[in-house]
Amino acid sequence: MDIDLRLVRYFTVVAEYGNFGRAATKLHLAQPSLSRQIQRLEAQLGVRLFDRSPQGSSLTDAGQAFLPRARILLHEAEQAAYTARAAVQPPTITVGCAEGLVITSCVQELRRRHPESQVRTRHLDWRDTHALAEGRVDAVIAYKPLPLPTDGLRVTKLHVEPRVLVTSASHHLANEKPVSLRALSDQELVTCVSTPVVWSTPKPVGDRPAPPPPAIDDSYEDKLELIATGHCVAIFPASDRRAAMREDIALVPVIDIDPCEVVLVTRADDPNPLLGSLEDVARTVLGTASRWENNELPVH
Repeated sequence: MDIDLRLVRYFTVVAEYGNFGRAATKLHLAQPSLSRQIQRLEAQLGVRLFDRSPQGSSLTDAGQAFLPRARILLHEAEQAAYTARAAVQPPTITVGCAEGLVITSCVQELRRRHPESQVRTRHLDWRDTHALAEGRVDAVIAYKPLPLPTDGLRVTKLHVEPRVLVTSASHHLANEKPVSLRALSDQELVTCVSTPVVWSTPKPVGDRPAPPPPAIDDSYEDKLELIATGHCVAIFPASDRRAAMREDIALVPVIDIDPCEVVLVTRADDPNPLLGSLEDVARTVLGTASRWENNELPVH
């Protein structure tokens, strides 16, 4: 039987989202087109894979049985393609970097050790949770908690670092060095489940009413505006210095909050020969002997 791998990938995305509309958005397809592609796959297999309803789409018994094999099929195809390319091309690696992190020194050292290889980088934002699983990157350097499932992944701890209070320059805590969480007892702090960032619920400022809380579609700059105008505060990893570029925002070390981890994430069974060297370089350059252990905390 000839099975179109493209259709198999479409199937796994619809299965993940349980909704043709959201899956079509993820795949950059029109929803009617995606529905036709899934129907083609069902015709090839001779079974119905989804039960469709106004509330969404759920896998049939046949779909549930096919899903793990479909993922294996896509993974094996990816490995076969990589092996074939590796036979005639120089080694390549694409290192993903999560928002707020700088990995320039790590990448430079990897290129120095492997001048014959192609070392690329890709900046990842919070939407790129599938970049590693889909093969768009070979490794990710990120903060924990990770915004992606870790099944089948290898997670290597590189270092821990403190976190800082991010507030408006006019906030009464802006000139403190450092602050305790007790000083934020009047703030309702909300921890993000997939990032190390903690936000406070927006509050009124003077006669200005409180705006709505940060939304999932808000950009980083949108959220900084809430801080700069005094409506809320946040707690960031100490190495995320993007907010420090604004004169209307202050960074203040926090002394009694758990530090956050920076980790290297790779596919557990990836045969890429550069991954071992990347791990060694990342441990050396970004590892536990970091400046944070010497309490070199950033201040405004």
